[in-house]
Amino acid sequence: MPDTTQSEVLIARDEVFVGRILRVEVDTVRLPDGARATREVVRHPGAVAVVPILPDGRILLVRQYRHAAGKSLWEIPAGKLDVAGESPLECAVRELREETGYAADDWNELFTFYTSPGFTDERIVLFAALELTKVADPVPDEIAEQAAFTRRDLLNMITRGEVDDGKTILAVAWLWMESH
Repeated sequence: MPDTTQSEVLIARDEVFVGRILRVEVDTVRLPDGARATREVVRHPGAVAVVPILPDGRILLVRQYRHAAGKSLWEIPAGKLDVAGESPLECAVRELREETGYAADDWNELFTFYTSPGFTDERIVLFAALELTKVADPVPDEIAEQAAFTRRDLLNMITRGEVDDGKTILAVAWLWMESH
């Protein structure tokens, strides 16, 4: 559906960087009052994230080092939509297995969200994975650690700043709403 509320009109676009994962564009736009403005936009192929719910109700998280954050983060499994022809569900299935060694018999697509629409078009499709079975070891060097947490543990970890990854916080909020 076209956006009929658009208030900026693209005048020019300059691609200033093309990397392995993303590209950066500098757009010149016309504002509603006729003035011009510059917008820097990071283009991203999109991603998936998975809320792995173990049979006992605990949520499986992985811990991995994130260079941009400068530290290791507890996160739900996730990955880029960067394999040609792979659907978001197929990507989610692959990422869950690679990062945790689990497979799920029940998959539910929950919703799609922008990660930070002020400067990037990255969107993440969030899935819930249920009826998990351990089928393999995680891919070596993919993840530093994994652990399972109750919903209450996760809320406490968020409050203490031990979980500060946005997609994971959003997933925990969804879990909390679903359980109440």
